[in-house]
Amino acid sequence: MHLIGTAVYFTVLGLLACYGLHRYVMLFLYYRHRRQKMEPVGRFAELPTVTVQLPLYNERYVAERLLDAVAALDYPRGKLQIQVLDDSTDATTEIVARKTAALRAAGFDITHVRRGNRLGFKAGALAHGLPSARGEFIAIFDADFVPQPDMLHKTIHFFTDPAVGMIQTRWGHLNEQYSLLTRLQSMFLDGHLLIEQTARSRSGRFFNFNGTAGLWRRSCIENSGGWQHDTLAEDLDLSYRAQIKGWRFVFLPDIVTPAELPVEMNAFKIQQHRWAKGSIQTCKKVLPMLWRSTAPLKVKLEGTIHLTSNFGHILLLILCFMLYPAAAAGTNQATGGNPWTKMLLVDLPLFLAASLSISAFYFCAQMELHRCWWKRLAYIPVLMAMGVGLSLNNARAVIEGLVNYRSEFVRTPKWGVTGQNRVGGGYRTLLGLVPYLELAFGLYFTWLIVLAIERGQWMMIPFVMIFQCGFLYVALMSLMPSWLRWWRRAALELLPANA
Repeated sequence: MHLIGTAVYFTVLGLLACYGLHRYVMLFLYYRHRRQKMEPVGRFAELPTVTVQLPLYNERYVAERLLDAVAALDYPRGKLQIQVLDDSTDATTEIVARKTAALRAAGFDITHVRRGNRLGFKAGALAHGLPSARGEFIAIFDADFVPQPDMLHKTIHFFTDPAVGMIQTRWGHLNEQYSLLTRLQSMFLDGHLLIEQTARSRSGRFFNFNGTAGLWRRSCIENSGGWQHDTLAEDLDLSYRAQIKGWRFVFLPDIVTPAELPVEMNAFKIQQHRWAKGSIQTCKKVLPMLWRSTAPLKVKLEGTIHLTSNFGHILLLILCFMLYPAAAAGTNQATGGNPWTKMLLVDLPLFLAASLSISAFYFCAQMELHRCWWKRLAYIPVLMAMGVGLSLNNARAVIEGLVNYRSEFVRTPKWGVTGQNRVGGGYRTLLGLVPYLELAFGLYFTWLIVLAIERGQWMMIPFVMIFQCGFLYVALMSLMPSWLRWWRRAALELLPANA
């Protein structure tokens, strides 16, 4: 049993190290291609018609802000069509109806599209609007995004290359400074949206539409099978199907479309769960297509790592269970050898390959984007801890995707946050059992730290503290809103009696 446990431990660490080494590959490709200029091959003599699709579901705090931003796009009104694809069941519908009527009276070609159901969720809404779209090109913005006025002018001319099927802009952050949670999210996204997307795009690998803040050639959507709703990641799914068909995608990191980050942990976890589950569903669906395609081997290998990357959450969760047996084995002299030798020659190199790459990855993204990047270094250990703390939530999503557990597209609640200002907060998220399991994991790793101190395993403590702090932070931030609501109700019930 000891040999089996040791084999599992090193297998998990080794696989995590492989994903970690892949981040170094992304950094290499990014720095190799980052100075490559992205210029359109020509310019349209006459601007083409663009249809802007705005899929909405219960977005009462941000819907009007989105419509104002789209109305402010610097593009000829005769060449701009706006479709508000509204599946809402709350006050959003009334807000949108009022705003679209005002914009229509001001001369905009805008329609308020209601389906009466949520069949296919976001993918279903986008597919429903496509037949009535006038545009040769389709721009898509989620409710929490605020496109800049010149966004269409800066992107549309890349479509003068008939092989280009999609253009993606980089996400910005409206409320990055709102809290520690939003700062950490911004760093997560910066790593993906700057390093990974740039590296993949400019090195000829496949990369994905991020679901919003981008434009599609309509014929690319139709030629690639259209929007399909058999996964929760319709954007990733269509992206791979289109590139397998031979369409070329363009990522423009210098064109930024700001968006609102979730300000509550539970909302962030909903978003992460949906992304992780959708990616696994898409992996099962398109990975066989990718390997049957005529794409180069480097594209197939990179696509495989990209599509399977969320399996890392399962590996991380297994590692959580293996840490105590591994630590116990390290102190058992009867198993042979010096535990310090094993740690220095085996554990430490694998750990550094698995974790140091993460630090380097996010550090480089911050250094590229921010003049005072050194002020952000202190957040990187916290970022790593939160990534560990999310592993239970995301591992559950991966398992659901693997076993074909069906669930609806759960939207990420938005509250109209800009900077430090917050408009609303009426949307609540269900907790379930996961936060309590995360809390149990945090207490388990606290116990492991105590054991490590008793046994003098000093090198193990910083490693375990990342797990401890990550699970405790994610759990307490998840539970805090409901605890505060309970305390408020209890205080209100006691107030009349005291009066």
